Amino acid sequence: MQAKKSLGQHFLHSKRAIGDMISAANIKADDNILEIGPGTGVLTGALLQASANVLAIEADIRAVEILKEKFSEEIKNNRLNIVHGDILEMDRGTLFATGSYSIVANIPYYITGAILQKFLENEDRPKQMTLMIQREVADRIIANDGRESLLSISVKAYGSPRIVSRVPRGAFVPPPNVDSAIIAIENISDSKFKENNISEKQFFDIVKNGFAHKRKVLISNLTPLCGREKLIAIFHRLSIPEKVRAEELGNDMWFELAKECQTEP
Repeated sequence: MQAKKSLGQHFLHSKRAIGDMISAANIKADDNILEIGPGTGVLTGALLQASANVLAIEADIRAVEILKEKFSEEIKNNRLNIVHGDILEMDRGTLFATGSYSIVANIPYYITGAILQKFLENEDRPKQMTLMIQREVADRIIANDGRESLLSISVKAYGSPRIVSRVPRGAFVPPPNVDSAIIAIENISDSKFKENNISEKQFFDIVKNGFAHKRKVLISNLTPLCGREKLIAIFHRLSIPEKVRAEELGNDMWFELAKECQTEP
């Protein structure tokens, strides 16, 4: 099957990368797995071999027909359900009617941000996500260089991300123009918001304003939201330097800051 550029298709064929994804997903027998963009089914077959129940969402009708023929027995035994459609337009609540699920997928890179937002910032979250994404984006999420971003803080607010392995361009057909990485986001929940007694909206109002102007110090970005004098008092109480920038603040401190801005009279 010829890849469609409009769908961001790059078919994974590396056995090592597929093995890394299966291992990172920590699949138990009869786990529910959502696979986004299965293509010709290389990863799908590995998920089924790991004894998972798979729901595969595929936007390309050509691939749907290939998958139905290739996995006819698994479909008959209700271990695989293939749905033709756009994952971003689907209601999460209808994907798995009951029970927890995980996402394991080689997703089109241009919808990475939309996928993360759809499945992290709403109810019916997966317990874990194992994704093949652009290496640069994976590095930004992990932020090993100490430079956080709106993306990294958003992901870390819900789970614990880690890079499983780097994947070269030659692992795909056709090869993409960028290197890739497998990222695992584990222990996904909204527990941090509950523990800090703060809503997701209140938290992200602070974070999004904090990153609004990268060249400005954090206190300047947050002044329209919280007031400068109030912020100076909060920064002093939390031992945050007044000249700090948004990218220098870790996830836990963002929760403290959001909580203080919310409760400070």
